[in-house]
Amino acid sequence: MFDYSLAHWGTFFAAAILLNLSPGPDIAFILAQTARNGQRAGFAAMLGIWSGAFLHVLFATLGLSAILVSSALAFTAVKWLGALYLIWLGIQALTTRGATYLPQTEGRVLPHGRIFRQGILVAALNPKVAIFFLAFLPQFVEAGAGPVGAQLFLHGTLIIVVAAFIEPVLVLMGARLTRYLAAHGRVALWVDRGIGSIFIGLGLRLALSERN
Repeated sequence: MFDYSLAHWGTFFAAAILLNLSPGPDIAFILAQTARNGQRAGFAAMLGIWSGAFLHVLFATLGLSAILVSSALAFTAVKWLGALYLIWLGIQALTTRGATYLPQTEGRVLPHGRIFRQGILVAALNPKVAIFFLAFLPQFVEAGAGPVGAQLFLHGTLIIVVAAFIEPVLVLMGARLTRYLAAHGRVALWVDRGIGSIFIGLGLRLALSERN
């Protein structure tokens, strides 16, 4: 069971690394929470994103993602939920005054549990992730290597494992940015504006996306 060649693993992990390095709502959310609320908040956001992505792995394994891909109504509903949520996060960032970059005794910092739950929604409400897993994972299913569902689950989980070697580094680098922003309020204000614009842009891009 799970008898793969070195070429198989080399191709898979190269693709998984590139996937986790590519910009998108997940990376934007993790870096935004790190910059605005600190290192621990960044890790909470990261765990939330992983949890939301793992839901997509389960859905792909169980075949539920196929419904999302084949049903225009289901795709549209989830797409608009995700788009509106990203836009709402962007509006929140645009309407702050940089206070989230102040030390915890001077500014309002979001509870880590709330950031974790937001991360789950950012990942779970992106139907493109479901479509990606359905299109990507089957390419690494090999006859005789084990049950199809088990192979899908293994490779989907390994994508998240690869993220565990990449995204914590981004959080630690973002923590340095937090300390700088705490000392430069005007810069922090413009970073908030930039973060808000990015999330609104990602939300609009998701809203305009089509099934393909």
